[in-house]
Amino acid sequence: MAVYVSNLVINTGTTFSQTFTLESAETNSVMDLGDYDVHAQMRKHASSSSKTDFVATVVNTAGIIKLDLADEKTALLSPGRYVYDIVITSGGGVKTTVVEGSVLVREGVTR
Repeated sequence: MAVYVSNLVINTGTTFSQTFTLESAETNSVMDLGDYDVHAQMRKHASSSSKTDFVATVVNTAGIIKLDLADEKTALLSPGRYVYDIVITSGGGVKTTVVEGSVLVREGVTR
């Protein structure tokens, strides 16, 4: 499976939400995610020990996943560049990275 690259922008102190539709590279149709769990994290760099966990959910079995961060969580982020990825885990325990990219965290003005 190919890894899709998508860069994100998060403004501190605001609610963040992003959806992704996963498609099978072999069949060019949406993936059936009925038997999958999804997890996503962002870090300053890949080897960083500190992390921010996204609330990652399978929206429906038709390939749609969603990442969320509450405004309270984004308020704790320091402005700058980060990296993130999304990993799906099959019912059989096989983990696959499906999306990755950079995150630009911008400091909000209104508080």
